Amino acid sequence: MSNREKLHSGELYKSTDAALIEEQNGYLERLYEFNQTRPSEMERRMALLRELLAECGEGCYVEPPFHANWGGRHVHFGKYVYANFNLTAVDDTHIYVGDYTEFGPNVVLATAGHPLCPELRAKGYQFNAPIRIGKRCWLGAGVLVMPGISIGDGAVIGAGSVVTRDIPANCLAVGNPCRVLRPLDERDRRYYF
Repeated sequence: MSNREKLHSGELYKSTDAALIEEQNGYLERLYEFNQTRPSEMERRMALLRELLAECGEGCYVEPPFHANWGGRHVHFGKYVYANFNLTAVDDTHIYVGDYTEFGPNVVLATAGHPLCPELRAKGYQFNAPIRIGKRCWLGAGVLVMPGISIGDGAVIGAGSVVTRDIPANCLAVGNPCRVLRPLDERDRRYYF
């Protein structure tokens, strides 16, 4: 199996592979263009975003700067996804985000991991695991989501949380490591704080 095929398999592969780097650099060039758009160039910005992402649903908006290892090539956004400044998508494999999900500033979605064995890291090996985030989620400022994590529909992840395990739907989860604090219920429909 080639390094390109291993990119989405979960197996160890050489991230220093010249062919992968060449392909990756092409996407990063387009991402650079997106990040250099002026606020008055909204039409161009949106056209570039649709070109960059694997999927970009209606009404999506990403506030530059946007950082992505593959320029967003493996990022799948549903409808009306909103990302504030400095979304970092370590999109070495696929990141799926459901409709109406919102990201605060400085959120990191990291699909790539590295072996614990230092000899393998020194040889440039890594592995990737996809991230899945449901519909109508809200990830607060500075949230970090680790490789292979799933977050259920309607979940809210508190600012600064480090998500190291799956989070169920319709709950408030916070902390480092992130843990479910409580379910979201009728009280949350009445009060926004």
